Amino acid sequence: MGNKPAKKIVATASLAGCFGCHMSFLDIDERILDLIELVEFNKSPIDDIKKFTKHCHIGLIEGGCCNDENVHNLKDFRKNCDILVSVGECAIMGGLPAMRNNVPLKECLEEAYLDGPTVTDANPGKIIPNDPELPKILNRVYPCHEIVKIDYFLPGCPPRADLIWNALYALVTGSDLKLPYEVIKFD
Repeated sequence: MGNKPAKKIVATASLAGCFGCHMSFLDIDERILDLIELVEFNKSPIDDIKKFTKHCHIGLIEGGCCNDENVHNLKDFRKNCDILVSVGECAIMGGLPAMRNNVPLKECLEEAYLDGPTVTDANPGKIIPNDPELPKILNRVYPCHEIVKIDYFLPGCPPRADLIWNALYALVTGSDLKLPYEVIKFD
C-alpha cells in the first residue's frame, strides 16, 4: 500500500466583509467531501479553530481592513501561510465597506452614533464608542494587497463557488488553474 500524500493545510478568515465569500465556498456542495480528502483546515470558521496551530500552505481571506484588528489578522495570515488569496471584492478593492472612504472618519462616527436618522434615545450621553477593548477604526478601508503581499485574487461579490473550487483545487493539487468564462462571468 502506498503512502497517501500529505494533506495541504488551508486557513480562512473573514475581515471587514459580510461572510458571503465563505457562504459561496460552502456552495461547492458535495465537492467539500473531495476537498476534505486533500486538505486539512486550520484557523478557520469552517472548523472553528481560532488560532494557527501549524504553518499553512494556503490562506483564503475575505473582506478588507477597516480596523487595527483586521490588519493584525491579515499580517498573521501572511506570516503563517505560504500562499495568500484575496477572495471577493471586499478583499480586492474594499467592497461596500469602502464606501465610507470618501467621508472623513469623524463624520462617519457622528452620523452612526449621534446624528443619524436611526439614532434613538438609546445613546442619551451622545457617546461615540471608545473603549480600549474595541478595535481601533482606521481612517479608511484598505484592500488586503495594500497591507500585505497577496498571491492570487478571486473576483466576485461573492466569487462563484466554481471559481473558488477551481482555484483551490489547482493550488492544492499543483495542477493548472482553468478558469472558463462561465466561472468568472458577471453577466
